[in-house]
Amino acid sequence: MFGKHLKIVEQIAIVFVFAVIVPMTISGFIINNINQQSMRYQLRESAVLIANMVSDEIDFFNKTVSSNLEQIVYSLNYLPSQKSKSDYLRSVVQTLPDCEELKIVDSSELAKIHERNKKNKKATLFIKMNNNQYLVATYKLDAIKDELFRSIEDDKRQIYVLTNEGDLLAEHNYTEDAYRKTLSLLPNKLKKDKPVIFGDVKNQPLVYVSKDNPKITIIVNTTEKVTQKAITNNSLKILLSCLFATFTIIFVVALYTYYLYINIRQLFKGIIAISKGNYERQIRLLTTAFTPHEIIFLAFEFNRMATEIHKSYIQLKKNNIELKQLNEFRSNLIDTVSHELRTPLTSIQGYTSRLMRQDIKIDEETRQKSLRIIKEQSERLKRLIEDLLTIPDIEGMRLRTKIEQVYIPELLEESRILIKNKDNKEIVFNISEDFPLVEADKDRLLQVFVNLLENAVKYASEGSKIIVDASLHGDKAKIFVKNDCEIIPVDKLNKLFEKFIRLDDNTTRTTRGTGLGLFIVKGLVEAMNGKIELHSDKNWGFCVELTLNLPSGGKEDA
Repeated sequence: MFGKHLKIVEQIAIVFVFAVIVPMTISGFIINNINQQSMRYQLRESAVLIANMVSDEIDFFNKTVSSNLEQIVYSLNYLPSQKSKSDYLRSVVQTLPDCEELKIVDSSELAKIHERNKKNKKATLFIKMNNNQYLVATYKLDAIKDELFRSIEDDKRQIYVLTNEGDLLAEHNYTEDAYRKTLSLLPNKLKKDKPVIFGDVKNQPLVYVSKDNPKITIIVNTTEKVTQKAITNNSLKILLSCLFATFTIIFVVALYTYYLYINIRQLFKGIIAISKGNYERQIRLLTTAFTPHEIIFLAFEFNRMATEIHKSYIQLKKNNIELKQLNEFRSNLIDTVSHELRTPLTSIQGYTSRLMRQDIKIDEETRQKSLRIIKEQSERLKRLIEDLLTIPDIEGMRLRTKIEQVYIPELLEESRILIKNKDNKEIVFNISEDFPLVEADKDRLLQVFVNLLENAVKYASEGSKIIVDASLHGDKAKIFVKNDCEIIPVDKLNKLFEKFIRLDDNTTRTTRGTGLGLFIVKGLVEAMNGKIELHSDKNWGFCVELTLNLPSGGKEDA
């Protein structure tokens, strides 16, 4: 009969596999996948941003040079002789940065100058004059390239600026093999004046911007080194962390199980000896730091066995509650993140596919509406990712803040612009313009106000107002964010600072959100040496009281 049952060590091993190893493996893969998707999205967005930055620099340079040439042509019309015009052009060249030569030529000589500059790696810019002649300016390409890539000189991506004939005008981090491979992936027909992602490697996005004025194409190549730093290294760190945690748990559990098993066998022998009438048998325990207090107690006071079993049961029940809470936290994290990420991504994908369709004609109103929805969902996705990235810093007390003097009324107005207020609920700021400065991190405090106002708008009753008041108390400033809603019981109110806690549960959820807002707000405020409290009464359904420090020499009570 006894041979049919597993031993304690075997049972612990099986439970450990299904309760620790399997969940940690699944969680590691899910977190790694989410990290890859997030970093892949950031790589695409940053590549598009860099392409736009280079495009804007080129537009600015082109407009500046065109404006200068127009002014020169205008001045030339008032000069009587060819000599005076030549002297004037020579003097102007000295004042224009990076300009090597200014000449008045006809169309045939213009073509020769263009070919010559093309061979010498120089830029040719010209403007037509009234008498069928052209004012031609020759610029150094190296100087232009320095201006174009100055703001992104530390970026490891490769950037190429090409003419419509395929000539390379300027480059950043250039390598021949990568350049040729990138050109081979470039579509034959290019869309104009907007960034387009192309290529067949999802973790190495390529972006081009084709322009008509001037007629050039800008290409941004996300190299394998950039991808490895952004995605591969992070994925490796996540997997190594999971493996390290798993092996650490295995070692501790195995060591604990070893000592526990030895002492339990001693207890069995003592019980069997007593059951057979051997009352002189003593239980000899191997006492270490891993020996539970309950087993030692049983060994020395065997006659109180029932009491100790009851204590063990209470301890086991407490451990089960903690394991259940840990499991619920893991499930909430996976469910919340997957749901909140899927919704904006689905909207972005749907409206993007709609805009890219060639078989239907989209009117401007529909196009603008689609772009607006894509922008809103992108901002929502960005805020979600920022919230998720803030959690580890808050929990690990690694949150960095830059304390400075901040003007509250201005920051509240900025947060009003950033929040999503689809129902256009009225937000009233009862703060005077001479309200003193407070000590805080401006960006973190803006994130706090955005979270609080969005939360207030989301849960405020229909037709009610959101009120923001402020007052001074000694060297402290208090800001109150109030919204009208049903009174929240004290037991629920005290739990709102916990992660994934919402007033409406999963079965009655009527609003979107992760349940992380107040948890993040509390962490940010405390990192700025502030204090936050929650209130709910019959006058205002919900009120957040925020306390911040005033600079030394602040105002007295008001």
